Amino acid sequence: MNHTMTKASKKMAKITMATVKSFIRKNEGALYIQCNSFFAGMIDGCPYDKNSKFVKAQKPDAGQNHENCLNVHGAWFVGSSRDRLMEFEDKDFKGISVHNCCVSFILAIPK
Repeated sequence: MNHTMTKASKKMAKITMATVKSFIRKNEGALYIQCNSFFAGMIDGCPYDKNSKFVKAQKPDAGQNHENCLNVHGAWFVGSSRDRLMEFEDKDFKGISVHNCCVSFILAIPK
């Protein structure tokens, strides 16, 4: 992931949708996704999956690719600045965490 850092702060520059699109494009084939919550139309809110794990990211089935998933099955971007994008890193993966009104997921690559 291409980070822009200042010497004083050592923080990553703000993550934008352009950053996410570039991350997906540059890491195609090596990308993993962990879906932490999902939209469930039968209840209010988005239930969390306590047992979610990273799985290899797949392309959506034919006819199921919507511009809001950016060609990643399980991902969903609301757009219009309503996605909260944050840097993610644990002992095994490094990537971008996404939270919005429909889902919560992490797109990452192995370290």
